[in-house]
Amino acid sequence: SLLQKNVLNRKRWETRSELRLAITTWIERSYHRKRRQRALGRLTPIEFETIKNAASAA
Repeated sequence: SLLQKNVLNRKRWETRSELRLAITTWIERSYHRKRRQRALGRLTPIEFETIKNAASAA
């Protein structure tokens, strides 16, 4: 329902490629960056990258 409210209902899309780009962008920016990932030890991708970068800098 978040995709529906935040992307699909915001405007009328001229082409399918515009809509596809909008959906992909929303998923990559909003959903995947906030969602905790099992493969990353229940961390969000941003949390995982922060820990990884701090460990490599030390």
